[in-house]
Amino acid sequence: MSVISYQEAALQAVAEEMRRDHRVWALGEDLGRGGVFGQYRGLLEEFGPQRIADTPISEATIMGASVGAALVGTRPVVEMRFADFALCAVDEMVNQAAKARFMFGGQARVPMVIRQPSGMWRSSAAQHSQSLEAWYAHIPGLVVVAPYTPADNKGLLKSAIRCDDPVIYIEHKDNWALEGEVPDEADYLVPLGPARLARTGNDLTLVTWSKMVGVAEKAAALASLQGMEIEVIDLRTIWPWDQELVFASVAKTKRLMVVHEAVQVGGFGAEIAATVAEHMAHVLTAPICRMGAPRAPISYAKPLENQLRITPEQIVATASRQIGH
Repeated sequence: MSVISYQEAALQAVAEEMRRDHRVWALGEDLGRGGVFGQYRGLLEEFGPQRIADTPISEATIMGASVGAALVGTRPVVEMRFADFALCAVDEMVNQAAKARFMFGGQARVPMVIRQPSGMWRSSAAQHSQSLEAWYAHIPGLVVVAPYTPADNKGLLKSAIRCDDPVIYIEHKDNWALEGEVPDEADYLVPLGPARLARTGNDLTLVTWSKMVGVAEKAAALASLQGMEIEVIDLRTIWPWDQELVFASVAKTKRLMVVHEAVQVGGFGAEIAATVAEHMAHVLTAPICRMGAPRAPISYAKPLENQLRITPEQIVATASRQIGH
């Protein structure tokens, strides 16, 4: 095991996959200087400009070129810089990449990874701070991944690069400096799909992903001091999501809370809540609870930005009402 950052784990993943498979390459804005967050640092020097390609400032052009390159046999890693900017390329993602396999009866595949740094980060304001995972989970043909730990960011990114379908790969900007243990094995992979049991507990199941896993773990530690044991599930893959693990946990705790940084209205938490309600209403001893951001643009001003953040204390207060503590 080595202790490295979330950013370094992703950098290792891309470098290892590029060394392993000559079809893997990366393109996007600022890659030559290492990427906005250093997630491509040193790769231009190792692989050259044909495989670490700087592009014009046009997300639609980047995505269109990537879809075409994937269709003819390469495996592009597409850097969108910010999830918000990827909205300029939604047509290519939704109407081309996601549909090609189905429209051509499986004769065509679009093996590409679309990296979208997401979430609130240091007063980045309304056009650089959104969490839009629910948009992509809604689209047939897309795989949606949102890792939290450095180990998962390496193992899931490698699996995403090897996936034969387009993967929306969501990395929270506030996680880049997060450090954790990452296995040193030469071909460390984390499979797409299975969730991770981050903490065990008997009183409440809390399902979350991305940066909110850390917030949930802090909340669970605080709740434990008050005599409440919260089970925390790190979903890791938004689609397909691990219904089996969530159902097993809810069967044990009899309660469910879903927490995400994204706007609560129309968030993916609603899908999880509805699915559990449809299949497990008979075991629930309390209404399912969702926590998400208000339906408001994210402010630049730190005090206003903080009004949209979910804190461990807020989670504990809500959990206490759920449990009846």
